[in-house]
Amino acid sequence: MKRSTGLRDYMLATGSFKGAIDGKVIKIYSGVEPATADAALDVSNVLLNTITLDGLGVTGLTLAATATGGQITKNTSEVWEGTNVATGTAAFFRMQTTADGGGASTSAVRLQGNVALAGADLNFSSVAFVTGDARRINYFVVSIPAG
Repeated sequence: MKRSTGLRDYMLATGSFKGAIDGKVIKIYSGVEPATADAALDVSNVLLNTITLDGLGVTGLTLAATATGGQITKNTSEVWEGTNVATGTAAFFRMQTTADGGGASTSAVRLQGNVALAGADLNFSSVAFVTGDARRINYFVVSIPAG
């Protein structure tokens, strides 16, 4: 996963990864994934879905209260869900604030990763998103390697 400069700066001087990410949403896009989490979205990127707490589109998501072995997971008591707002092939996601418009930024706190059927940062049983269908994330883990 790609961490924005804003996320890395927050972790270095302000607080924890959990503190930076809690309250963010996951926006899933089609098109070519930007080279970095600081880079702007381009015209090929179509917002397909915004994953929020209980799929209501209002409340951001939270991570587990503790990390184990260099990994932290989603808060298992939460339902991370959203309804597709467009039809397309999911290619990548950004975990960000709801107000983040996707422009170039070195201060925005973002976590970006690829989407696929398997072996990606975020896996779905199908990457074909159809308007009106619901999508749920049941398992989400972020790790920071020791080396």
